[in-house]
Amino acid sequence: MKLISGNSNKALAEAISSYLDIPLTQASIKRFSDNEVFVEIMENVRGEDCFFIQSTSYPANDHLMELLISIDALRRGSARRITAVIPYFGYARQDRKTGGRTPISAKLVANLITAAGADRVLTMELHAGQIQGFFDIPVDNLISGPVFTPHIEETFNGEKICIVSPDVGGVVRARSLAKRIGADLAIIDKRREKAGVSEVMHVIGEVEGKVCLLVDDIVDSGGTLCNAAGALKENGAKEVHAYVVHGVLSGEACNKIQASPMEKLVITDSIVATEEVAACEKVVQLSVASLIGEAARRISEERSISALFK
Repeated sequence: MKLISGNSNKALAEAISSYLDIPLTQASIKRFSDNEVFVEIMENVRGEDCFFIQSTSYPANDHLMELLISIDALRRGSARRITAVIPYFGYARQDRKTGGRTPISAKLVANLITAAGADRVLTMELHAGQIQGFFDIPVDNLISGPVFTPHIEETFNGEKICIVSPDVGGVVRARSLAKRIGADLAIIDKRREKAGVSEVMHVIGEVEGKVCLLVDDIVDSGGTLCNAAGALKENGAKEVHAYVVHGVLSGEACNKIQASPMEKLVITDSIVATEEVAACEKVVQLSVASLIGEAARRISEERSISALFK
């Protein structure tokens, strides 16, 4: 079993390496003067079970090209099997046509990864579960429950908790976590007038006097979460916290979070934290290294991954 890291999230790759007690395989990923990507795997990988770790986060296109070229390098190095470990799968929000003459970019990226030579994909909390069907190779889509549940139980022991989905599309994810911790469920009904701007309409469910935990897969501009937090407070919520897997947090997101009624925003290290995110007092980061590492081990040993979530 070989672990190779791209440049997108070295800290997470090193944490996975530490969990598995397997050193990272030496690889050189460089840029030519015109910014072309060049990859050289510095160790023998012939006949090996290789896991290349790379989130396709900002800058998404650079990190995606690193992933594709590295997969090709491993394939040409005669690796027995190549698993693309993508903690954060970029372009996942473009999973359908939103109008005339628009792309389905998530499907295009799936085709590129398959064509590059990946044998399987290990990812976490896809924006839409059906993206697994865009691939013609096996995809393991890890859920965040085993990461968030212990933190919730330790932080809110004895509190009356309500898990809240910030939109209708995230109900399945929120319900899964609510069932895991035995909490109530509520839903925010919102209408999005244009990209990046959301208007909260009303709260479906009883939240008065409860500690409300907003649960989502991605926080980007932060507008949806902040509006949802405001609506919950207006409806009598005791406290509002948020648990979001992928902390994209672009633009003024950290300032919005800091000024919002939210007490804390808990994210994972699927995306490396920027200086602004690290400095934000309300943001807490949990590691997914043990979850991804254990899933990778089970793939290598041909054991069940679904057993991790029972």
